[in-house]
Amino acid sequence: MALNKDIIFAFRKGFEDNCYQLLIEAFNSSATEKIIQTDWDENDITSELHKHINSNPLRLKFEISSNVEHHLPKETIEKKKGFASKLPRIDLRLSRISSMLEYTYYFEAKNLKEKDSALKRRYIDTGINSFTTKKYENGSLVGYLLKGDLNNTIQGINKLLKRDGRSLEYLVEKRIQKHNNYYESEHKEIGILKHLIFDFSSN
Repeated sequence: MALNKDIIFAFRKGFEDNCYQLLIEAFNSSATEKIIQTDWDENDITSELHKHINSNPLRLKFEISSNVEHHLPKETIEKKKGFASKLPRIDLRLSRISSMLEYTYYFEAKNLKEKDSALKRRYIDTGINSFTTKKYENGSLVGYLLKGDLNNTIQGINKLLKRDGRSLEYLVEKRIQKHNNYYESEHKEIGILKHLIFDFSSN
């Protein structure tokens, strides 16, 4: 039984790594094309990245499907006219079915600007907090930096966390192979939350 759990864990980790690779390559190709504009809404950017994910041959090799604005089921909502509009949605869902099991991974995206405290506050309140309250699970946050300096923007988020008495939950830069701007934060409710920051400010 332990071996089966180990195999499932390894498969899930490999699936997550593939999801990261597809999203990072989508960012790289969109940045090269310079299509994404700094006045776009986050849904516009996610839609463009999704297009690049779908056109990446690796997606078929990895046997991954994806969709945007995915509804998350919520049993506590009364099923009556209009209930679907009240369901929580997450920006990007990637999934794979293998050996009668379905694996899913989610990305929630937020726009960021160095000088915009409201966007940094929103990154915390509707981004980080959506994971710590388990509104969203099994996923990562993606920040779209549209203007300003990346390090100053992260420091601004951390200053707001400090103001909230959450200094232990700071975003801390970590190293991964495929992308430079990767951070992790630690939360007592869920453990490690991963953050990818895509810098579009120089486009």
